[in-house]
Amino acid sequence: MSTRASVPARRLGRAVGAALLLAALAGCAGGSDGSLGYYAQSLRGHLDLLQRARPMDDWLADPATPPALRERLQLAQRLRRFAVTDLALPDNPSYTRYADLGRPAVVWNVVAAPELSLQPRTWCFPVMGCVGYRGYFDRAAAEAEGARLRAEGWEVAVYGVPAYSTLGWTNWLGGDPLLNTFVQGGEAALARLLFHELAHQVVYADGDTAFNESYATAVERLGLARWQAATGGGAEDPAQQQRQADFRTITQRTRAALDALYRSDRPDAAKRADKARLMAGMHQAFAALKAAPGGPWAGHTGYDAWLARANNATLALQAAYDGGVPAFERLFAEGGGDFARLHAEARRLAALPPAQRRQALQDNR
Repeated sequence: MSTRASVPARRLGRAVGAALLLAALAGCAGGSDGSLGYYAQSLRGHLDLLQRARPMDDWLADPATPPALRERLQLAQRLRRFAVTDLALPDNPSYTRYADLGRPAVVWNVVAAPELSLQPRTWCFPVMGCVGYRGYFDRAAAEAEGARLRAEGWEVAVYGVPAYSTLGWTNWLGGDPLLNTFVQGGEAALARLLFHELAHQVVYADGDTAFNESYATAVERLGLARWQAATGGGAEDPAQQQRQADFRTITQRTRAALDALYRSDRPDAAKRADKARLMAGMHQAFAALKAAPGGPWAGHTGYDAWLARANNATLALQAAYDGGVPAFERLFAEGGGDFARLHAEARRLAALPPAQRRQALQDNR
């Protein structure tokens, strides 16, 4: 069964314009240095994605659709409806189509941070503002950019991204589609991702990656809890939940210590020595968890790859996704568990000057 479907000619010109405007596909992937080559790869990659996408009903009606995929698509439809009716997320064409890209990630992101700072490098472009990561549809191109940055002295991470949001700007083209890069995961994982990406269509603060990602992460976590309570489905493995909690605790503690070190007036040589000690301590903390017999970490290797490449860039990236989550969770509780009120408050915060926005979130932690 072919997974490609052509975009009608009358829509192709509009798609080109949209892709150029999006440039680096902001949301969960993005960035641009203004080079024509970078814009060109963004355009080609997004148009290829649009061409491959077919309406969900076509996939469900096709007898050649594998049963496992059919079940996933049906689940996605239920999650999409729940997102609208119970989470006050946008009711639009996004995630009503599906595309198989034939690869494990839709884009590969590049993140960079200085040797003695957790402040990530940002890439800026018209309309969309600045973001702390840069996305490529081709993995080799992302790795090449990572190598270039390392040669300049940056600490770098290159990682695959299963999805990104076009912030609702391409809904007139059919919206963001479901992809093979994330649809085959478990129920909880699929719910998290859909709720997260739809949240990006509700609120987007130009140039504030930490705000945008923390808000979307809060919506995904709160939304999953609401889904589980309403359906009794999507329950996550308690051992995995404990590992996630342990991971956040240890990495947050390490980030806080490193941030205090980097902001101190100690000589750079002393900072490098203490940085090495703190990073070693993080590895030792995880090793101790894995060594505990019968515990949730015994024999678990899921975080090994992350730990092997852990550096300022990976820690800065993680901070962007979870640093502000407690503040949004508190706002949700103060609003009586009303998602519409949470979204409205997030919009209000996004409209504030950056310094006021950060202070408001800090006050709600």
